[in-house]
Amino acid sequence: MTDYADLIDSATWGFINRTLSYYADDACDQSIAKQRRMYDQMCAAFRQPVPAGVMTQDDEINAVPVRHYTRTDDPDQDTVIIYFHGGGFVVGGLDSHDDVCAELCAGTGIAVVNVDYRLAPEYVAPAQSLDCLAVVRAIAARERRRIILVGDSAGGYLAADLSRHLRGGDVTIAGQVLIYPGLGGDTNHGSYITHAQAPLLTTEDVLFYHEMLYPEGSEQGPEPLQETDFSSLPPTMVMAAACDPLCDDSVQYHAALTAAGVPCRLHVETGLVHGFLRARHSVPRAAQAFDRIIIACRDLAVGAL
Repeated sequence: MTDYADLIDSATWGFINRTLSYYADDACDQSIAKQRRMYDQMCAAFRQPVPAGVMTQDDEINAVPVRHYTRTDDPDQDTVIIYFHGGGFVVGGLDSHDDVCAELCAGTGIAVVNVDYRLAPEYVAPAQSLDCLAVVRAIAARERRRIILVGDSAGGYLAADLSRHLRGGDVTIAGQVLIYPGLGGDTNHGSYITHAQAPLLTTEDVLFYHEMLYPEGSEQGPEPLQETDFSSLPPTMVMAAACDPLCDDSVQYHAALTAAGVPCRLHVETGLVHGFLRARHSVPRAAQAFDRIIIACRDLAVGAL
């Protein structure tokens, strides 16, 4: 079992302990309703005010609830970021990642659309991808702007899933930013074993969320890492937390895209754990990682990744 005492610094331990005070280690053993209450309370405790100069507006696109973020000076009118939140496909929504989206808008000068896709287990796959696809297609048709897909954890999976299904079609994705995504890696090898008991996300948790999305008897197509052809995917930045069972998914995805000739940056964030976006105001390492996300979005907006 990995000893995290020397891998994780004191600021990150403070973030971990604060998170666990709201969303306990045994959250996946609780009812879905209780998981959602705990997760919402935890996100609310970390939530930051909307930055000055950022406006928000709730809306629906193709019957999918969304929240728009724009800067009052609207510096980049040619690009839009579409954000898919994390939460294992089971928890989360517009409020859970509201401040992340607002700060992404403030930092990049790019409009952001936060997508409130349907959750499992009430809605199993591919409902989540279909909701996200409906939003992306509608925005592409009516706004004619460069689209950057950004997602964390389960949202990173959704971004990668849409990117592969849209390639070569009528919607062009200018780039994608995947933040500690789960991409369908082999849970019997690599980081799924070495970080099976990592703080804030365990391999057992990953398997639980997968079961919620794909209950026994349901059909499942190949996941992003199980593709045989990675060519023609959009320029990508993929970011992993080093102390996370999902870490190797990012490493393997980067290797596959690079081998296929797709521009791709990989950042494995030393000493950080799954969910570190919420630590960006309290942990210097997480703040630096968030800055790298901002930079990657800016670069993708001008084709410079």
